[in-house]
Amino acid sequence: MKMASLGNIHLHYRIDGDPNGAPVVFGNALGTDLRLWDALLERMPDTGWRYIRYDMRGHGLSDCPSEPYAMGAMIRDAELLMEYLDVKDAVFVGQSVGGLIAQGLAAKRLDLVRAMVLANTAARFGNRDVWSERIETAKRGGLEALVDATMQRWFPATFRETDAFHAWRNMFLNMPVDGYIGYCHAISGTDFFTTTAALRLPTLGIAGSEDGSTPPDMVRETTALVPGSRFELIRKTGHVPCVDAPDAYAEMLRDFLSSLAH
Repeated sequence: MKMASLGNIHLHYRIDGDPNGAPVVFGNALGTDLRLWDALLERMPDTGWRYIRYDMRGHGLSDCPSEPYAMGAMIRDAELLMEYLDVKDAVFVGQSVGGLIAQGLAAKRLDLVRAMVLANTAARFGNRDVWSERIETAKRGGLEALVDATMQRWFPATFRETDAFHAWRNMFLNMPVDGYIGYCHAISGTDFFTTTAALRLPTLGIAGSEDGSTPPDMVRETTALVPGSRFELIRKTGHVPCVDAPDAYAEMLRDFLSSLAH
């Protein structure tokens, strides 16, 4: 286990792949930790690329400050971690809220991000009322009150019938409530339509046909804000296809990285 001390926050991170390879940084979905990428990285080459993943604040083994959080702090965490690891010109792969971090970081520090993957994400997630309702539900009933609806949005019915599904349900339940509520505040106040539309860097969008959180049209709309971007749809998968459709996801990521000569 590796911890980065970044001033007022300690973040848990892991590095796999080629120690001298081109950097690929992964940002997780709300309610998951860096194990989100296990199945995907098993299908990625061991040479050529260095895979950097981390637990966001309030998740996994990283610190969990008291809520609320601001999206600027989430972006700053990624920025400081990359500086701590002396990483520049990375491809940032952002899943769900990790995609918001990717967009914000690219707008702030193009020296750190040379390309981005926006997977099952958007420039704006719903409206404040939706997030306010989730915050109140979490405060009253904990994450147990949210887990079943969340899992239905995340995974297709076929995956929810497998033994592996229960590990992801437990991962969500075991995250600190403060971390979940903190991110809900950050997401509800974020609108990156204008900033993302001003970006000019290679971008790949990935969506799942059964995604109940960020439907394909939402991901397509966000991806299209960046001129020259590519969009790919993975069928029969939901909000986290790196979990239940890792073969298709890895093929798309390999092709994108290779096209960049990264």
